[in-house]
Amino acid sequence: MTRIVAGAAGGRTLQVPRSGTRPTSERVREALFSRLEHLGVVRDAEVLDLYAGSGALGLEAASRGAARVILVESARPAAGLIRRNAASLELDVEVVPARVETYLAGPPRPSHLALLDPPYDLDDAALARVLERLAAGWLHPDAVVVVERSRRSPEPAWPAGLSLLDERTYGDTRAWFAEPDAPA
Repeated sequence: MTRIVAGAAGGRTLQVPRSGTRPTSERVREALFSRLEHLGVVRDAEVLDLYAGSGALGLEAASRGAARVILVESARPAAGLIRRNAASLELDVEVVPARVETYLAGPPRPSHLALLDPPYDLDDAALARVLERLAAGWLHPDAVVVVERSRRSPEPAWPAGLSLLDERTYGDTRAWFAEPDAPA
């Protein structure tokens, strides 16, 4: 069973797709959002959840007071399930049933927080291209980008304009936190 950890919908259950996604565990989400709240990038933030899967990360952000949450998920059944979860939790989010690359090719909507939990089989070069696109107008100057992957995965190749802020390992999960470079 997957639940929202804290906030307005804290403790309430999420339905998850039967296959094709691996929802971030409650323990990892609790630690991840503790770090993000310490950084001050959740409450009233504009959040972009890429590779949303079950929607657990974006819905957690909405429950914790994010002003706007956009969840991008290419699998239509998963996107439909995210919509149903949001409705049952009474969380106002936008679900975009599209490939991340397609969505980021559109006009930028700058975010304070970008959450990326790509499929483990997404290769490093594809992730680098997504991060490059994200750094090209999709982030506020004080934004934080989080990439969650297997702890055996190498650090993402940060594009020009993004630098590593922190790295945390939670069991079998590793999260990298990055931020836009300060203007020269």
